[in-house]
Amino acid sequence: MRVLQKMKNAVRSRSIHVSYVDTGSCNGCDIEVLACLSPRYDLEQYGIYVHNNPREADVLLVIGCCTPQWEDKLRSIWEKIPEPKVAIAIGNCPVSGCVFNREGGYVNPPAEKHIPIAASVPGCPPRPTEIIRAILSLAPQVFEDYEEKQG
Repeated sequence: MRVLQKMKNAVRSRSIHVSYVDTGSCNGCDIEVLACLSPRYDLEQYGIYVHNNPREADVLLVIGCCTPQWEDKLRSIWEKIPEPKVAIAIGNCPVSGCVFNREGGYVNPPAEKHIPIAASVPGCPPRPTEIIRAILSLAPQVFEDYEEKQG
C-alpha cells in the first residue's frame, strides 16, 4: 500500500460523518442518539460529526421499526450516501420490531430486508456509550483500502 493511501485511511478513520433516520420509533433511541451530542458524551471528541444530509455521511444510523411508508424512503436515503458507507441498527426495533412487531401490525422488521446493516446495537434503548462504541468499531472497516478496492 502506498504511503499516501495509508495517510488518507488514517485521516478518514478519525473523521466519521454520521446521519440518522428514524423510521418509526417511540423516540427512546432518538433521545439516546441526541444524548451522544451532549457535553457528557461529546461525539466530536472522537471525530464523529452528525449531519442531516445523507450525502455528507459515511455511516447511517437506523432507528425504529421499518414501517411500510419508510421502506422505499429508507432505500432512497441509503442510495444517496456516497461510498464507502455502512449502516448501524440502533435499538431492538430495527433488528426485531420489538414491542411493535405484532400480528396484523404495520411494521416490517428487520431493517436488513431493506438495506445492508453492518452492525446492530441492541437495547431498548441502548446507552449512548454503546452507540459510540459501535460507530468507532466500524470506522476502520469503512475506509480500509477503499480506493484500492475501487481501482
